[in-house]
Amino acid sequence: MKFGRVLAWTLAATVLSASGWSQASSGRWTEQKANEWYAQQPWLVGANYIPSSAINELEMFQAATFDPAINDRELGWAESIGMNTARVFLQDQLWQQDPEGFKKRLNTFLDIAARHHIRPLLVLFDSCWETNPHLGPQHPPIPGVHNSGWVQSPGKERLMNPADEPQLKAYVMGVVGAFAKDDRILGWDIWNEPDNRGGDVAKDVPAKVKRVDELLPKAFAWAREAGATQPLTSGVWTGDWNDPAKESETTKIQLAESDIITFHNYGWPEEFEARIRELEPLHRPIICTEYMARGAGSTFDNDLPIAKRYHVGAINWGLVAGKTQTYLPWDSWQRPYVLMQPTVWFHDVFHQDGTPYRQHEVDLIRELTGRGTAVAVGGAVR
Repeated sequence: MKFGRVLAWTLAATVLSASGWSQASSGRWTEQKANEWYAQQPWLVGANYIPSSAINELEMFQAATFDPAINDRELGWAESIGMNTARVFLQDQLWQQDPEGFKKRLNTFLDIAARHHIRPLLVLFDSCWETNPHLGPQHPPIPGVHNSGWVQSPGKERLMNPADEPQLKAYVMGVVGAFAKDDRILGWDIWNEPDNRGGDVAKDVPAKVKRVDELLPKAFAWAREAGATQPLTSGVWTGDWNDPAKESETTKIQLAESDIITFHNYGWPEEFEARIRELEPLHRPIICTEYMARGAGSTFDNDLPIAKRYHVGAINWGLVAGKTQTYLPWDSWQRPYVLMQPTVWFHDVFHQDGTPYRQHEVDLIRELTGRGTAVAVGGAVR
């Protein structure tokens, strides 16, 4: 089976090369380099992080709402339970608005993370949710709705307008170039769920995905041109990964360009393990950069022991319940939780006062990582 998949990948690479883009940029890491890098890392466990005071990545990093004190406090809680990485989303308009100010704030954030022995994986582009992001004050959370203020990067207008491509290149090269040799950064996640419909209407999705497929390999190339010494990746999240012939064009690009392989899975543990096994024949390090949706069967109890057994990094969605409201289930998009609360939290680990949602979960993370220390919260040690 593994030989068959490798052969299929070789044939797929030939087809992709003939279709107009190479299997990977010339600067893509070899399997040996990727695995040597991974061998030097501790077991990577962390959370997708946005402070509880921010509804989206713009509010997290804009000058008026950037809050080092909250970042320091909440990343301290992550460190206390054994987490050593975090996945953090950036936004292209932050660079367009104020490149120097954005670099300064990002540098401050990296200093805070480093104090807590957390090395972030930084996300450059994202195809999910609001199609028309804007700088300045962000709207308040929609009551009872999961992730009601998240924004795409770039927004639909900038994505679809070829005249804006030089600005997108300047953003990637500017941010990556500024931190290309920075040991505080674990890696660069070039594009989150590139072919996700997000907030787009169905009839617009084919054109959106076509444009993303044009830009995705360019974005990898820009990051490499900027001199990134950290690994590059883009996480696969949907479709069949057993056979390259059945993979979407987007997935083919992601797997062929990534130095290290990342994926998303919010299913039951049997599916989580099956996805890992689908990616193992690529012979590169594997990190799950999104998992843990309690109501969907994806839990720390189920998935984290599997990840450890396969030596797969694990980055769950959500750290502290806050303005993103991601403790609410996905079905809140159709049925907002305004008159009642869900039976269980969907994502997130801590209440805003630092109390764990489930003490057993944080105890398990400490046990499996062999890291972390109990912290005093509200007079009690947890």
